[in-house]
Amino acid sequence: MEPAMIQTIAIAALPIIFAITLHEAAHGYAARHFGDPTAWQAGRITANPLKHIDLVGTIVVPAIILLVSDNSILFGWAKPVPVDFGRLRHPKSDMLWVAAAGPGANLAMLLLWAAVLKLTWLLPINFFSLPMSEMAKFGMSINIALMVLNLFPLPPLDGGRIAVSLLPRDAAWQFAKLERFGFPILLLLLFTGILGALLTPVMRLVGGLVEIIFQFPS
Repeated sequence: MEPAMIQTIAIAALPIIFAITLHEAAHGYAARHFGDPTAWQAGRITANPLKHIDLVGTIVVPAIILLVSDNSILFGWAKPVPVDFGRLRHPKSDMLWVAAAGPGANLAMLLLWAAVLKLTWLLPINFFSLPMSEMAKFGMSINIALMVLNLFPLPPLDGGRIAVSLLPRDAAWQFAKLERFGFPILLLLLFTGILGALLTPVMRLVGGLVEIIFQFPS
């Protein structure tokens, strides 16, 4: 493996693992808050990445795609947190908050990494400044990507579940039937470039807003 690839993986590993795993933990925490203790009983409401890592989805697939796409595409997943929507106090309406918790966690991590990047520029330059700066930039990028991707309105993505929660009952039932085809549709959109064309403008908008909030130089 080339040194540049090793460097890329070393910088990207921590942001990727936490972006994916804390996203899942947030779903479990929200589910418990709204009445479903399934994830808590399974020990999945934790920041420990080892509880959420899927060897293929969290490590192998993101690493391969990251390398072969020259850092232009990133896709991966963690072990889904078990949620029994039937155990929520108000299943249809509470589904919205359980689904939104994952992207909400990515938003929080995006702001945290932005704060780290700001600190690397404000504090005196030292041995860790450059690697921390690059890690923070990647942390921002991966959390923007995962937040926007997961809000895409296609079941079983979080955006699809949010849509099911908001739609009238009959329309929600019909829309939810797309879930069985959701993953193949997503892969098709990803590798044909359609997904990128749809999501890239939104990701740029979010990134631009963060730059304004933290007063990053253009």
